[in-house]
Amino acid sequence: MLRIENVSKIFFPGSVNEKKALDNINLHMTPGDFVTVIGSNGAGKSTLLNSIAGVFSIDAGHIVIGDKDISNMPEHKRAKYIGRVFQDPMLGTAAGMMIEENLAIAARRGKVPGFSWAIKEEEREHFKGMLRELDLGLEDRLTSRVGLLSGGQRQALTLLMATMQQPQLLLLDEHTAALDPKTAEKVLGLTRNIIARHHLTTIMITHNMHDALRFGNRLIMMNAGRIVVDVAGIEKDRLAIPDLLALFEKAAGMAMDNDRLLLG
Repeated sequence: MLRIENVSKIFFPGSVNEKKALDNINLHMTPGDFVTVIGSNGAGKSTLLNSIAGVFSIDAGHIVIGDKDISNMPEHKRAKYIGRVFQDPMLGTAAGMMIEENLAIAARRGKVPGFSWAIKEEEREHFKGMLRELDLGLEDRLTSRVGLLSGGQRQALTLLMATMQQPQLLLLDEHTAALDPKTAEKVLGLTRNIIARHHLTTIMITHNMHDALRFGNRLIMMNAGRIVVDVAGIEKDRLAIPDLLALFEKAAGMAMDNDRLLLG
């Protein structure tokens, strides 16, 4: 479903601020893989997701989704294949538009626009059904402006919008980091349910090792623009945080303390 082959990205090349953000990254994911990604600040986590999404171009290598090489495809065209939820709850939705208008936009992602009523009654009922599953009371607030929602409600709505068309790849960029613990747990539960229901291929960046271990079927740890740990299946299920730190130290050749990773 996803092939990242020999991908590199350097910011400010040839200057005193030169930074190798991705260093010959290779990552292959099969359909339905749910990969969690951890690493400290500057490890390359967000750069990896931005490279896949097309926020900026890569300097070398190839990125392939399914059978489509998207390495040189502009960001807006990649939206047909990719769903994304950002760390900031203010991103991913149009604050000045109603909930049903945001959902209508998501429902038409990748489709050729035509002339018809923007939201038909049967579509409105469909939206209500999807929102009811979130258990946040939003099914009765279709005409509310999204800007009036709480951060957790907004992230749940963004998650619903990002997965409505069942993208070939879902990118979650620390999407619960800005939420309080109780709300974050609620959104993570919704995330797990939606991914499982639609069998979505997913990459989730997290700053929390506990979440990295309990979610997904595969875990990778990044350091200095490289993937230094990659564990899956039973091997991942058996890991505890001390084991993960030991794996990092062995692979990266340096010590990584718990607090540094959690705050990364």
